[in-house]
Amino acid sequence: MAEKTANEQTVTREEAADLVQELARELRDEGPAEIRVGNKMLTLSPTPEVDYGIEVQERSPMLGGPREEITVTLEWEVEEEPTS
Repeated sequence: MAEKTANEQTVTREEAADLVQELARELRDEGPAEIRVGNKMLTLSPTPEVDYGIEVQERSPMLGGPREEITVTLEWEVEEEPTS
């Protein structure tokens, strides 16, 4: 079963940098990572190696001004806990 939790908000550049740094701190530590998504706290189990992707999109729509978007993807296979 797939479950998705998402949050989008408008923040300052400094706040955005703080959010990315908070995510980086959680990834850097060993063990589970406590990740905040909006007002929800999720506990994730990153493995020692993760798949990393980055995509930059630059758009010039016919309506509105030009926009730029960065998408960073981190993915790993969750290891099963041994049963006793």
